[in-house]
Amino acid sequence: MPKQKKQKKYKLKTYKAAAKRFKVTGSGKVLRTKGGKSHLRRRKSARTKQKLASMLEVTNTKEAKRVKRLAPYLGKYKQNPPA
Repeated sequence: MPKQKKQKKYKLKTYKAAAKRFKVTGSGKVLRTKGGKSHLRRRKSARTKQKLASMLEVTNTKEAKRVKRLAPYLGKYKQNPPA
């Protein structure tokens, strides 16, 4: 009986911009960062700046699905991926 060739499984490319902006929790919820943090912060109150630091859940299911498609390995690995 001839040996069968193993089919090569291709890795999906991660869209790096999405990987930097989003995070997936252990339960699978997609969290997003808030905008407006890069400049023009002098006129904002301290409380407003504190609120910008927190992350929000992506409530729209279509958008959460889209983020998971852009970054397929986002929730798979923690800080150090397996070797």
